[in-house]
Amino acid sequence: MALRIYGVTIELLRRLRPVIEKIGRKDANLADQLRRAATSVPLNLHEGAYSQGRNERARWYTAMGSAAEVRACLDVAEALGYVEPVDDGLRDALDHIIATLHRLARR
Repeated sequence: MALRIYGVTIELLRRLRPVIEKIGRKDANLADQLRRAATSVPLNLHEGAYSQGRNERARWYTAMGSAAEVRACLDVAEALGYVEPVDDGLRDALDHIIATLHRLARR
């Protein structure tokens, strides 16, 4: 079962790529953590879409946690001055992804 939110997560990755690269010039570890969290979102989302029962929910909760980790990585990078505050559209996309995953996991 393909989910429409999957495309939103892939677009989020595209939009994060330059941010990850910029963070990487200052802090390779934080950039790697952000990259791993950001890639975990669509991977776990898609895996959950083709799982059943508790496995399905577990993948969606993992994707939701990874999306929250992306937000935290961005907050840390901004607080440390590695990047300027990211545009609100990116944060809105994260909120949309998290809300959708929350609904999926709770159903």
